[in-house]
Amino acid sequence: MDNSPTAWLTAARATMDAEAGAIRTAAGRLNGTLVRAVELIVAQRGKLVVSGLGKSGLVGQKIAATLCSTGTPAVFLHPAEAVHGDLGVCAPGDPSILISKSGTTAELLRLVPLLRDLESPLIGILGNNASPLAAQMDVVLDGTVQSEADPCQVAPTSSAVVALALGDALASALMCARQFTVADYARFHPGGQLGRNLTLTVREAMHREAAWVGANDTLKQVVVAMTHQPLGAACVVDNARQLLGMITDGDLRRALQAHDDIRALRACDIMSRTPTTIHPAARLTEALRLMEDRPSQISVLPVVEADGCCAGVLRLHDIYHPTSNS
Repeated sequence: MDNSPTAWLTAARATMDAEAGAIRTAAGRLNGTLVRAVELIVAQRGKLVVSGLGKSGLVGQKIAATLCSTGTPAVFLHPAEAVHGDLGVCAPGDPSILISKSGTTAELLRLVPLLRDLESPLIGILGNNASPLAAQMDVVLDGTVQSEADPCQVAPTSSAVVALALGDALASALMCARQFTVADYARFHPGGQLGRNLTLTVREAMHREAAWVGANDTLKQVVVAMTHQPLGAACVVDNARQLLGMITDGDLRRALQAHDDIRALRACDIMSRTPTTIHPAARLTEALRLMEDRPSQISVLPVVEADGCCAGVLRLHDIYHPTSNS
């Protein structure tokens, strides 16, 4: 076997390509069985119990976490610990998802009759539709793969990511069935950067005192204003504070490079006349998308009311490093 860095990269890329192909194939197999799985889950008022062993168990833990965060209460049940007391987490009627590549996992097979005693609808994410587990499920989501993606084709690579993708697909379908919204998601994520971006508005994070300049102000006046309010940009406005354009630190540098004598230049000569703007009521997550989801990132957004009045600026820094803004 070639043991060069080139071979390492080739193996890594081949693995990812194979896994992506396996997911695409599994997506093409989705049919009414997924619809049936959604119907079984939403018909019950209880939680969803997810179980699997080994790598399938790790996949199951992630699926349970995703379900919890997207409106479907779920817990992970270790199949070996279930018969030693942990089965008590299951309430009558709780639907269950059992994950197995082979469909012959002994611990899951022993768990099936116990779950049936609790009248649990059983959903399988299985890599073998002709397996003993498949025969005992109410619904089977087909997780079969042609081969694993590692060089020896033995490690749970393609099979694991397909099972994970099927769990994500089920979670997304459940979000649709429950009409789960971004506001709902925000309630479950009140902490951290994600929670901040989903819950706070631009108005709560922006700077109301910015560098304000007129269209006919000289470059010296622009530089003085931007030095007094060092936020990385100046808003070019009229007497009613209607936004006319935007001047960034980069615009100033480019003007200095392009002109030997800058004394005759005015703000209107170097400003961007159609800057990207955002409304103060928008969520920070929308501002982040406008600033980062583009070929060239921007670091400052002018905040503009519906009537065109400029209310201030929001920096990318303010989203990631919150401060008390005036």
